[in-house]
Amino acid sequence: MKLNKKYISLFSLALVMGLSSCDKDFEEINMNPNSPETVSADLLLPNVIRSTTNEIAGSAWGTGNVVMQFTAKIQFTSEDRYNWGPSGNPYSTFYNSMRDLNNVIQISSEANQQNYVGIAKVLRASLFSFMSDAYGDLPYSEAIQAKEGVNYPKFDTQESLYAGVLQELEEANQLLGSTTEQVSGDILFNGDIERWKKYANSLRLRILMRLSDRQDPSAAMQAILSNPAQSPIFTGNDDHAALTYLLDVPNQHPLYTTRSGSFDEFRLSEKMENTLKELQDPRLYAYAQPTTNSGAGVIGDLEDYQGVPNGLADEEALAYAPSGDPSKGGSNFISRVGLLWSCSACTSLANPTGYQAILMSYAELQFVLAEAREKGYITTGSAEEYYMNGVKASFSYYKERYELVNLPQIAEKLEVGNSYFEQADVAYTGSMEEKLSKIGTQKWLALFFNGMESWYDWRRTNYPEILPGPAAYINSVPVRIMYPSSVQALNLTNYLEAIDRQGEDAITTRVWWDVD
Repeated sequence: MKLNKKYISLFSLALVMGLSSCDKDFEEINMNPNSPETVSADLLLPNVIRSTTNEIAGSAWGTGNVVMQFTAKIQFTSEDRYNWGPSGNPYSTFYNSMRDLNNVIQISSEANQQNYVGIAKVLRASLFSFMSDAYGDLPYSEAIQAKEGVNYPKFDTQESLYAGVLQELEEANQLLGSTTEQVSGDILFNGDIERWKKYANSLRLRILMRLSDRQDPSAAMQAILSNPAQSPIFTGNDDHAALTYLLDVPNQHPLYTTRSGSFDEFRLSEKMENTLKELQDPRLYAYAQPTTNSGAGVIGDLEDYQGVPNGLADEEALAYAPSGDPSKGGSNFISRVGLLWSCSACTSLANPTGYQAILMSYAELQFVLAEAREKGYITTGSAEEYYMNGVKASFSYYKERYELVNLPQIAEKLEVGNSYFEQADVAYTGSMEEKLSKIGTQKWLALFFNGMESWYDWRRTNYPEILPGPAAYINSVPVRIMYPSSVQALNLTNYLEAIDRQGEDAITTRVWWDVD
């Protein structure tokens, strides 16, 4: 059968139009509503905040507390002896989160939701700062750009990375509050934009102090402090950046579900024990438990709290006897870490909500300001007042947390009078060097379980004195973490360029800001 030419033409036109119509609606028709291609900022934020904060908290438990001799290991002591190899965390966790933060910035910028953009910039800056303090030079300006064809990102120098981080925090401070959208998904500050601004500016002050041996921080620090309306900072413990955990999984604090054997590997260090006892410092009761052998229960006498030296070999650590009597050695004679951090399998007094993962505290900020004022970087306030505020804030914080978990016996111990501050080793007196030593020691005490911050800060100040243990693999305290092995496997050329510039990929190689 022959078809009429006119009919063929009409049929062809209809077919073309139909195909065109299908193409036009193809993406909409074939979009799976249960698997969206883009996710809103409020859905991305909770996991970013939770995963990265938990990583920081975990680094305190496994590395920060040990290298800074808050705690010591009584078995499997390799970490305590500095047998450190290439480490992929926080490298992998943080870079995975950077993708989500970049998406938050892109999505929220297009929607003119600048509060979300500001929050993402604060988080991104804080993560790059944490990583750079650990590793040194890092992929920064070209990081997370695989979609743009950058599969092998260059390593930026730490100097240029920190310039970018400080700029990003300044931008965040300007953006936050510039639009009126309500922020959801913020499990850190519950959508309180003013607290995000305070965190951004307090973090800027921390970083400026971190770089102070390389760059004069005076002008930038003073500019922040001179304009509190534009650049607010933490003004009390209620402001500080701390993730509050909840009763339900997965929102309990990570150590709560740790098996007792793992929890018990870490005990009070002799360094921390001696420092607290010499200062008659009641944080001993907050940071540690009486030994099992003492039978003291929740609270004991001073002799019921015993530490173990850092850096012992496995057999010596496990059998260590504080009294020197071998028959009184072993784990029953060494204090566990305080009840705020305890695991549920360890004691019925453990609580899933008492511990907070602190990213930056008001106490830490006050010690930053005390040092800055003492060194003449700022003209605002009194160094002694900042110092006293920091010490008191640390006591007050732990008193409140132990009240929260219904342990008033410990909370009452954290009420301190003037006698504590009148001690020669605490009173803000002496030469500048003596005052800086007191600031550094009190800051160290206040940074217990604050991620890696105490280690980062110690590498700059050398307060207090930390010495390797007798069985350490190297004769100095590590000053860096090695890049993960995956970096060499996947980005070798840029890795080699970075270590050629920075120095050997070793735990003894100082990062740029760490001036010996």
